[in-house]
Amino acid sequence: MVDYLRYYDLESYLLEDVRRRFHAEGSLSAFDFFSIVIWKANRAKSKIAHRLLRKAALGDLDQVVAQLSRSVFEADAPKERLRILMEDWGFLLPMASAVLAVLWPDDFTVYDVRTCDELGRFHKLANWTQFDRIWSTYEQFREAVRAAGPEGLSLRDEDRYLWAKSSATQLQEDIARCFAKTEEPA
Repeated sequence: MVDYLRYYDLESYLLEDVRRRFHAEGSLSAFDFFSIVIWKANRAKSKIAHRLLRKAALGDLDQVVAQLSRSVFEADAPKERLRILMEDWGFLLPMASAVLAVLWPDDFTVYDVRTCDELGRFHKLANWTQFDRIWSTYEQFREAVRAAGPEGLSLRDEDRYLWAKSSATQLQEDIARCFAKTEEPA
């Protein structure tokens, strides 16, 4: 049974309840997994569900997610966890990093365009296909996130700081332009 008051603050629900349950049980339910998907990109939930069902051919999202999450849980190292999500299950870096940032927030940060904007680099990383190259650059991205915000924050809080800074800057710029649309580059 879901405690809807806890679920209302989805990020806290994920980082506290879901992460604790995952490490206790060694896998995720479809509800918890898709709560992570919704937190990262609500628009992607149906596409991801259909892809997972086709990939595993089990016909039941709880079974597919249990299989996927168990393999990630049993992996020995962060690199292998990311590899499993990207190569075995077909996730792109933004969603794979979001799932892993919820489950291992000290080892992973969410790869996000807002964070790339604040760092001034890493924008093309999401388009790469060679996993070892992705991993080595993702490690650089993670270290850049750690170094970019105020000292003493957790990796998750560094991520939040950069995302919020980007969002606030965008809002300030929108207000200064009276929300007029900007010209798209040709």
